[in-house]
Amino acid sequence: MEVSAAETTLAARTGSVLFRYRSWLPVLFLAIPLLAKGDASASRWIIGGFLIAAGELYRLAGVAVAGSTTRRRSRNVQKLATHGVFAWTRNPLYNGNFLVWMGFVAVSGVLWFLPAAVLIFAAEYSLIVRYEEGVLETTFGRKYLDYKRCVPRWIPSKPEHPLTGDVNWREAWRSETSTFLQYAVLIAAFIAKDLLR
Repeated sequence: MEVSAAETTLAARTGSVLFRYRSWLPVLFLAIPLLAKGDASASRWIIGGFLIAAGELYRLAGVAVAGSTTRRRSRNVQKLATHGVFAWTRNPLYNGNFLVWMGFVAVSGVLWFLPAAVLIFAAEYSLIVRYEEGVLETTFGRKYLDYKRCVPRWIPSKPEHPLTGDVNWREAWRSETSTFLQYAVLIAAFIAKDLLR
């Protein structure tokens, strides 16, 4: 199969490396909020909890449409998800990740880190998305390019002609089990940080 030009750019090649290790990148990202001294106000748990819950709901909506194959590290994509939340934005899982990451920064109370967190996220996921877009262009060609032209990359926009398709919430919940466990571990770590303060 001939690889698209979009998949061979420097940004896409860099993104392919980040894509393979994307599960480990939040560990580095969360080290500062876990180790640095933060604000002790109770409101940070409310704000952070809301962002984490909203982000996970966003992720669940994406996984319910795309299926659990979105959790793989391979470039082998079986279907192009264009309905449901994917009709509003091309990257609902990453949008959800953004809210979750910012939620954990808010929970930490290390608010000076928030602008850096936004920049780290933007740099990392911009490169990952360049790679994924190249793979989708290689795999689906014109079908993906038409979709890409109509649906924004990041900021959700109401679709003119929403498409319908399969949405499997049960599979999404099952697929996100490990994610829920990671959240529980992180919340426990932030509670321990508060208790040891």
